[in-house]
Amino acid sequence: MTTDFLLELRCEEIPARMQAKAGDDLARLFTEKLAEAGLTAQGLTSYVTPRRLALIAHGLPLQTEATSEEFKGPRTSAPEQALDGFLRKTGLTKDRLEDRDGVWFATVEKPGRATADVLADAIPAIVRAFPWPKSMRWGDASATTESLRWVRPLQGIVAILGEELVDVEIEGVAAGYATVGHRFHHPGEITIGGAQDYVEKLRACHVIVDQQERKAIIQSRAKALAADAGYALIEDEGLVAENAGLTEWPVPLLGRFDAAFLDVPPEVIQLTLRINQKYFVLKDGVGKLAPAFICTANIDARDGGKAIVEGNGKVLAARLSDARFFWDQDRKTKLEDQAKKLERITFHEKLGTVADKVERVANLAEWLAGEGIVPNCDPALARQAAELCKADLVTEMVGEFPELQGLMGGYYAQAEGLPDAVADAIRDHYKPVGQGDHVPTAPITVAVSLADKLDTLANFFIEKMPPTGSKDPFALRRAALAVISLILHNDLRFRMERVLLAACGDDLSKFESIFYSRTEQDLAAFFADRLKVQQREAGVRHDLIDAVFALGGEDDLVRLLARVRALQNFVTTDDGVNLLAGYKRAANILKKEGWDGERPPMAVPGSNGIPQTGEEDPLVLVEEPGIAEAIAEMAHPHPPLSYTPEPAETALIAALDAAEPRAAAAIEAEDFEGAMAALASLRAPIDAFFDSVTVNDAVPEKRAARLGLLQRVRAAVHKVADFSRIAG
Repeated sequence: MTTDFLLELRCEEIPARMQAKAGDDLARLFTEKLAEAGLTAQGLTSYVTPRRLALIAHGLPLQTEATSEEFKGPRTSAPEQALDGFLRKTGLTKDRLEDRDGVWFATVEKPGRATADVLADAIPAIVRAFPWPKSMRWGDASATTESLRWVRPLQGIVAILGEELVDVEIEGVAAGYATVGHRFHHPGEITIGGAQDYVEKLRACHVIVDQQERKAIIQSRAKALAADAGYALIEDEGLVAENAGLTEWPVPLLGRFDAAFLDVPPEVIQLTLRINQKYFVLKDGVGKLAPAFICTANIDARDGGKAIVEGNGKVLAARLSDARFFWDQDRKTKLEDQAKKLERITFHEKLGTVADKVERVANLAEWLAGEGIVPNCDPALARQAAELCKADLVTEMVGEFPELQGLMGGYYAQAEGLPDAVADAIRDHYKPVGQGDHVPTAPITVAVSLADKLDTLANFFIEKMPPTGSKDPFALRRAALAVISLILHNDLRFRMERVLLAACGDDLSKFESIFYSRTEQDLAAFFADRLKVQQREAGVRHDLIDAVFALGGEDDLVRLLARVRALQNFVTTDDGVNLLAGYKRAANILKKEGWDGERPPMAVPGSNGIPQTGEEDPLVLVEEPGIAEAIAEMAHPHPPLSYTPEPAETALIAALDAAEPRAAAAIEAEDFEGAMAALASLRAPIDAFFDSVTVNDAVPEKRAARLGLLQRVRAAVHKVADFSRIAG
């Protein structure tokens, strides 16, 4: 037989931002505690309002099943003390033990428990272990750190299994059948009979416990009110959820404000309505902001909400008046003069003031434009935009609304009559801020945005402050992703090391300390990791990015990704799979024979052609007979064979002679598909070579020549990518 269980934990107002997770956490903790006792509900329904956290467990059995557990004890020959300890542990007598091959075993029967008893133990444990982001103690009990912590003072508990009360008490708060309805409409106690009437009894007392239902009411009613007034609601899921978290009986109401406030930039009005007042923003038929708003009341007012709307309108008018005052005051000071105040703001104790950063960004932006790295970019305008890009940080408006930094600078630049390209660059130079954000394409904006982010990356790495683990206090990962997006979106062609040297102020020692340093300050590896993250959604394999990066010197990201995409297409074909297998076989043989590099070990005269791997330096013997001939032979890329090669050997040599120049020419022309096609022609000759030719021949000359041939295969493949980094 099964029944339903109702749990309600009532307290003072729970912050809206914490409610959704709290509902999930309650369901998770409840499920875990029941599972420990061997109980499973047929289903769980969570509810949360500003004043209560609740759940209904459907179909709980009335009792847990009896179980048995087996314990292994000491050997039968063990001392009596060991046996006594085992008996105390199991609670059994010796005659209940079983002798199995000289070892005592005990079977302990555990009878089933009443579900009510399980719940009585579980609920206090859940409450005490609840993971609120912030919690508090209260009352006299708060004098000790052992007292209960909860998000707000706990005021009541309802715990009903079927129709029976579960005996629960937490810090003097005992479970009962009583809860309360709406704070204003029904402040008195109401009696709950059980899970079956909980939702409807509270609804009758002006409490909608289902948060999804409250959200649907707010959204549908707000849209209807806007449409009735000839406007459209600006969709805002986050604000819907927040209003649902602030009300138990949501009643959306439409209000209006003075249209004269629309002279203020629309983003300021939207932030004032949304952030300060939690109001919904409306737009008119042409998409401009409408002089109206929608607020969400928590009561059914007798006057239909007229007084509520008037009160909210007065508060909003005061807020908008402040915003207009800031707008008017800020425009009285030129951005150039505002920028001088940046000398008083520390950017970072190791990196100077914001004014110092602005100067570095201006120099770099001007250089990016002057060198043509950002095409069609006027160096003078790039410098002007960079010098003013942080000036709005000291304005009144940004002081009130930090979210508007950059945006307000663009508005102030327009108001001053500065060139549109400069105003746009000031407005958008922080972009892209995250995945999916708008990526600038205007040349001046791109130059300033790149310079800002590259300066940040270079200098924090120079000062040995890279991200560590999950910690990234200076958002350097986000800055690197933004740089990659700017480069790829705008098809910017440049060597990353060249630009980062400029970002280091052309200080070679600083540059060398962060680029290709093979330490945690290695900015090249950092960019490679961020590129993998950025390309993951595009389905690009990270091992292929590694394979191209491993070649060294390939840090033109546009060309690198073109090469990676061609490689990814190639390695999924039959030719690619088989060539990869052949390459790895060749590489393994070369590694085993000590040919780890691109060139074989030096052959020493008198060694019968067998490579030496010690520290011998044959060049010290340049006066000896035969040395000059040996050096000349090494200078020849593919010396003639001293024996008659086998047909498969000849075919592979011919294939390499044809493929190597084709692949090299294709790479030079950035035709990476053509380079892959050239490599594909090696597949069959390599397969045939391994099938019919003995590499480690007993004749030293043949063995050395064939190892050299495998080295040619590896070198040819490495012109495209380091295949040793490719999985498979």
